[in-house]
Amino acid sequence: MKHYFITFRSITFAQRAEQLLSRSGVGCTLQRTPRWMEEQGCGYALRIRTKDIRQAGEQLRQAKVPLRRVYWQKDDGMFEEVDL
Repeated sequence: MKHYFITFRSITFAQRAEQLLSRSGVGCTLQRTPRWMEEQGCGYALRIRTKDIRQAGEQLRQAKVPLRRVYWQKDDGMFEEVDL
């Protein structure tokens, strides 16, 4: 199953996003951001199923939760940065 990763600058923003999305029925998993996704080697990410990404993006925008970057898992298993 393909996923999106939404990265955040801090655990606080990531937890806020996770709580918001979970309450609205969007399945997500909070985890440390993989090092190769972050230039600074820090941060947190939410892993979100492809089918839920539009709803997740809309919810985060409406709640004004700041995010850093969004990555999409391609068919070959590699990740590509995308706009949400």
